[in-house]
Amino acid sequence: MGMRLIADALVVVHLLFIIFVLLGGLLMLRWRWLALLHLPAVAWGALVEFLHLYCPLTPLENHFRQQAGQQGYSGGFVEHYLIALIYPAGLTPSVQTGLGIVVVVINVLAYGWVLWRRRVS
Repeated sequence: MGMRLIADALVVVHLLFIIFVLLGGLLMLRWRWLALLHLPAVAWGALVEFLHLYCPLTPLENHFRQQAGQQGYSGGFVEHYLIALIYPAGLTPSVQTGLGIVVVVINVLAYGWVLWRRRVS
C-alpha cells in the first residue's frame, strides 16, 4: 500500500511540474524570484520534448508500482497519462516536438506579458 501511495504521489508531482513548466511564468506577476526555479524547469521541459527524453520520474514511478505489485507502464508520463487523452494514437516524435514548441511559446508569451506589466506599473 505504501509503495502505491509513493507512485501515486510521484504522478501528482509530475503533473504539477508540467503545469509549473507551462504556466509558472504567470507567477512572476506576484513572485519575481520564482524565475530562478521556473526558467530551469522550462529548459528541462523543452529539452525533454525536443530531444525525446524520458523524465527521471517515470522510471521511478514504475519502480514503486512494481514494488507495490502493480504493473509499471512503458513509455513516458505524457504518453501514459496525458497523450491518451489528447492524441489516442500515441506520442510521435513530431507531436513531441510540437509539445516542446508549445512550452517555449507559452513561456515567451508569459514572460513577455510579465515584463510588459512591470514596465507599465
